[in-house]
Amino acid sequence: MFKEYKSRRAASQSNVLTLERPIKVPQPAVETTTGPVDTDLQAHLELKSRLHGELLDRLNLSVIDKVERSELKRQIGALVTNLIEAEGVHMRSDAFSALVQELIHEVMGLGPLEPLLEDPTVNDILVNSYDQVYVERYGLLELTKTRFRDERHLLRIIDKIVTRVGRRIDESQPWVDARLEDGSRVNAIIRPCAVDGPSLSIRKFSSNPLTMDRLVEQHSLDDQAAQLIRALVEARLNILISGGTGTGKTTMLNAVSSYIDARQRIVTIEDAAELQLQQDHVVRLETRPPNAEGQGVISQRDLVRNALRMRPDRIIVGEVRGAECFDMLQAMNTGHDGSMTTIHANSARDALSRVEQMVTMLGTDLPIRTVRAQIASAIHVVVQLSRLSDGSRRVVSISELTGMEDDTITMQDIFVYKRRGKAETGEILGEFLPTGIRPKCFDQLVASGIDIDTAMFMRRGGIS
Repeated sequence: MFKEYKSRRAASQSNVLTLERPIKVPQPAVETTTGPVDTDLQAHLELKSRLHGELLDRLNLSVIDKVERSELKRQIGALVTNLIEAEGVHMRSDAFSALVQELIHEVMGLGPLEPLLEDPTVNDILVNSYDQVYVERYGLLELTKTRFRDERHLLRIIDKIVTRVGRRIDESQPWVDARLEDGSRVNAIIRPCAVDGPSLSIRKFSSNPLTMDRLVEQHSLDDQAAQLIRALVEARLNILISGGTGTGKTTMLNAVSSYIDARQRIVTIEDAAELQLQQDHVVRLETRPPNAEGQGVISQRDLVRNALRMRPDRIIVGEVRGAECFDMLQAMNTGHDGSMTTIHANSARDALSRVEQMVTMLGTDLPIRTVRAQIASAIHVVVQLSRLSDGSRRVVSISELTGMEDDTITMQDIFVYKRRGKAETGEILGEFLPTGIRPKCFDQLVASGIDIDTAMFMRRGGIS
């Protein structure tokens, strides 16, 4: 922000920096660190920190968003040149350009995280501490050279993220769920809960969501399984997508939802809006955490109940985690056919057990048989996902609920992924195969006018 004696120039929106006052060369801060330190890297980080502080002192924040990035880069470059000359530092042109880019990231974005956010091969960014940053590429974790100057630097980036979305993080509320402007999901936790200092996790939002065709190309499932899923969606059967953390449940839900008729009204409910539905007639609802006084919370259950009054054709819940599961089952059983949701579970059978547990969390005295009958009636198909040891994500089974026998929900696998072994490269070898069982819902698919070939369900061998 300009100094008071320069406020008359604030009307000029072509300049966001001023070089007229004398350049003050701050002295490097003395810090104590533990463990080995890369001296050159530490010196670079300290220089960048001093230059960043000088930039903030000279920025006119009221007009910075109105200046073209190229012009901002030119002005920052001019100031950095003067500051570096004042410090007596000599730099190569490529190092200077990199430093200017890093400073633009500090001013305009999220500092050291910006290159990782711009890297299309990175799916997750995991900041364990200010000097340890991992990323996930192609399903595998790897350590990066990215680091923050110190804990205060990391805390400043975290604070920048949470304040943009109206959240807060401090000792009284040491963790927060938020999302970036592009929809990327963020979780941050700080001391005293984070023993080794602030930690940050970012699940990046894909600007090009994976379609079912692309999932088939990546061998997440085969073409016949994709045809079956499309038939299930078009026939308005209720689908539960199950899998562990990072198995691609939201990606699969996006791909599956693309088969929904564009003429139908869809209401989505999420903790953090991540779904990228392609239809136009979509109403997106998002939960709200409590405020500083612990009031004003809006849960997924509140939103599911409200969605029932919004005349939806289908309800899509990003993920069921608690009592909202009961209301979701009720919606599936009362005319909102074709609804979908995801759940954390390691197998299709475990998914049903988790649904049962969530319903009992309500504290009602419903008999177990009644709860299971509700589940068997509401959910038609469970699509189970898994992330294999080579980092690939696979649909490992498509299972149909067939009813009840005594107090047990009966299921049958329609397609399963059969592992054959591991290649020398570490790649998991296997194929997606039909079990030879024609689904019980086949007649319902035909009655819905869907042309589906029974040959796709014929056993091709290899399943025991």
